[in-house]
Amino acid sequence: MAHTMTVKGLDVDPETRCRHYHSAIDRIAIKFYCCGEYFPCFECHAAVGCGHPQVWPKDKFAETAVLCGSCGNTLSVEEYLQCSSTCPHCSALFNPGCSLHKHLYFA
Repeated sequence: MAHTMTVKGLDVDPETRCRHYHSAIDRIAIKFYCCGEYFPCFECHAAVGCGHPQVWPKDKFAETAVLCGSCGNTLSVEEYLQCSSTCPHCSALFNPGCSLHKHLYFA
């Protein structure tokens, strides 16, 4: 495992894949704004999270909130939204389909 962060969820593997999203490129975890805990996805947060989901407000996009499950680097919301689904630190590919759910994490 390339990181030391605790990532909560269902069946989370060392690269942050979970029961819901487990393809080779599903390798990020998001620190939820509401509880400050990392989860692989919104479904894991709904299952075992705080029960009060809140999205990251735009004025907090400079804060680190995304963990690369491949190298352990943390990205700010801004960095993640601008990274073209590739980790800027290790070049690991992220799932571009995650952009379909960004409204569940970021304002």
